[in-house]
Amino acid sequence: MGLTLYDKIYNAHLVDPTNTTAPLQYIDAHLIFEVPTPQAFDGLRRNKRSVRRPDLTLATVDHNVPTDDRSGYRDASSFLTEPAARKQVTLLEKNVAEHGIKYFGMSDRRQGIVHVVGPEQGLTLPGSVIFCGDSHTPTHGAVGALAISGSVTEIEHVLATQTVLQHKFKNFRVRVEGDLGPGVYSKDIILHLLSKIGTAGATGYIIEFCGSTIRNLSMEARMVLCNMSIEGGARTALVAPDEVTVEYLQGRPLVPSGEDWDKALTYWRTLQSDEDAHWDYTVDINAVDIVPSITWGTSPDDVIPITGTIPDPADLDGKDDIRAAAIRRSLKYMGLQANMRATDIQIDRVFIGSCTNSRIEDIRAAARVASGRTVAPRVYAMVVPGSGLVRKQAEREGLDTILKKAGFDWREPGCSMCLAMNPDKLAPGERCASTTNRNFEGRQGIGGRTHLLSPAMAAAAAITGHMTDVRELVATGNGSLSNTQLTLGGDKVMSAGAVTVQTEATSTNTLSQPVVDEAFPNRPAEESKISVDGIPKFDILSSVAAPFDMQNINTDLIIPGEFLKTVTRTGLGPSLFRELRYDPITIQEIPECVLNQEPWRHAQILVCTGANFGCGSSREHAVWALTDFGFRCVIAPSFASIFFNNAGKNGLLAIAIDDAKALGLVHAEAMAKRNVVVDLPNQEIRDSSGKRIVRFNVDPYTKHCLLNGLDDISSTLVSEDKIYAFETKQKATFPWLFNRIRKLQPPKRLGLDLPGAKDLLEW
Repeated sequence: MGLTLYDKIYNAHLVDPTNTTAPLQYIDAHLIFEVPTPQAFDGLRRNKRSVRRPDLTLATVDHNVPTDDRSGYRDASSFLTEPAARKQVTLLEKNVAEHGIKYFGMSDRRQGIVHVVGPEQGLTLPGSVIFCGDSHTPTHGAVGALAISGSVTEIEHVLATQTVLQHKFKNFRVRVEGDLGPGVYSKDIILHLLSKIGTAGATGYIIEFCGSTIRNLSMEARMVLCNMSIEGGARTALVAPDEVTVEYLQGRPLVPSGEDWDKALTYWRTLQSDEDAHWDYTVDINAVDIVPSITWGTSPDDVIPITGTIPDPADLDGKDDIRAAAIRRSLKYMGLQANMRATDIQIDRVFIGSCTNSRIEDIRAAARVASGRTVAPRVYAMVVPGSGLVRKQAEREGLDTILKKAGFDWREPGCSMCLAMNPDKLAPGERCASTTNRNFEGRQGIGGRTHLLSPAMAAAAAITGHMTDVRELVATGNGSLSNTQLTLGGDKVMSAGAVTVQTEATSTNTLSQPVVDEAFPNRPAEESKISVDGIPKFDILSSVAAPFDMQNINTDLIIPGEFLKTVTRTGLGPSLFRELRYDPITIQEIPECVLNQEPWRHAQILVCTGANFGCGSSREHAVWALTDFGFRCVIAPSFASIFFNNAGKNGLLAIAIDDAKALGLVHAEAMAKRNVVVDLPNQEIRDSSGKRIVRFNVDPYTKHCLLNGLDDISSTLVSEDKIYAFETKQKATFPWLFNRIRKLQPPKRLGLDLPGAKDLLEW
């Protein structure tokens, strides 16, 4: 039987194919940023470990940075006024300097959102394995890379070992055929898919997007699809490389040239799923069925066409009571009414940006709609380019002029209003038409209301002041390749990064100068192979269980994004489930919340009857908040894969019980305020009388680590010789993947620095 593209890349990166208990994937490139790295570098420091491959690591800042004008920028310490943000950014600057890691700081025009910067620089290559500590890392799969996301513990693991523990996932094919209709973009394709499969439909799978529609999309449009695959539960997503991929990559700074380009191209052409490959699941979509769409609720799968109406929970009463309750909660939070028309939704703000939709093609789409029009008087609209290079190209094409004339605020690059971690956020009750990827409660600010849609649709909403069918404003154009790669003047221009950087880099001979290969792994000393502290041991736990009856409990609900600014792993317990536990106005406890009631406020076990617990972000902070509150075990029908992975690595036992009757018995014990016993050695849950309720499954490796309090890095470094042997072979087979980041030049040499900057790090 043939192999899928995922199968081929996964198999080619197994450090030891015989190790099926704890399989290690070698990481070809590692992207880091300021939010999840302080604790990771601190872990290295405490265990006297080095970054194994600084030459395979690239850093930038994005989540915390303000998007205000930087003409007066001097350094991060003075520019960042918020203390926690300033601390995270300056810590990153200290850590990258200490470990010799290349860094795009705020004084560097290459700085930007990590998932824009990686492909833009050519760090992301077909057939490679990319790691980044952010859940939207699947973005990089658009070029045919296996892009893996994780959080702090895994970041530290990659820094120390250049590997990540990764079991094999199943294959999910999304096949889209046909031509897109007018006003339909890749954002509409992924929203349409989410409406079909839900936020957990691809849990345990890797998605490959294929079909004639996908082949007719640009690289940037493909990135949108892969970016939001995580919202459907997928571990990551890919698109097989083709001529569109080759055209996008050629000439970028970190893409091979000369003989290496020819060798790489030969290899990339083999990266296709075989005709007889096995697919565990397939979804077929006809492009003609996709129309401009928006989300109405607080989950990315709450999707309706712009011509549609908001659902009525009464239609589900008695059929799916949990879903009916979720719709009612969303309607209350969003301030909407059942059966309301989509076009009747009034908005206060528009945000065009984020790692989903902040590239040059997105800005062109918005400018086409905005050209010759004016933002509605009551609306504040902002456009935030994904990187300094995107901003520069947009200004070269005159897009900034069009947008500013229409009344849009033109900003500096960063994550901005995607999540409430920086000054760009919604006030309570404000409604935003947003090109981001998540519409969770409080995602863009406490009490903020978010609707997801394409850049063209967002621009249309900005002009009219309400949700609007973009086809009423622009009669032609859609997300196909022939449209998105054209400037407003009709010229074909490559995406930001390739032409611009190649020209500037060539002027300093950075692509032609030979670079001595001094990139060797920093192999660990024997004394640093065993961690000074492991994870909390787990054996038999007896505790009252706190009962929850919600589905799709997301990580933003578990711990809001603003708390990601912490640089430690502790202290988050008081803010656990803030939206559920505290009144947003008085900040007083809500008595009805079970975690504010006795004896549940002291529970060490949480039992949830709704599926897909922990969906959303890769933030390990969600697990830290649960453990800091006192939880040692979470029981639910199913978990989002990244949360499930993070739990075990921090001593939190996540137990999936798909037997509804057994789960109901555990929940009944919780409601009765009786103790439940979780017995890990025997893998069973018992009631307070000692009677077994249900047996549960647990991965043997996770069980071993929990019982013995072992962390992953210590276990991995036992096999360090195998890692060294693999990377030696990898370097001989794919030489273009190594030593390339060292070729990057300082911003001053390329003329990409801010004139008044004083914080340029020595490269």
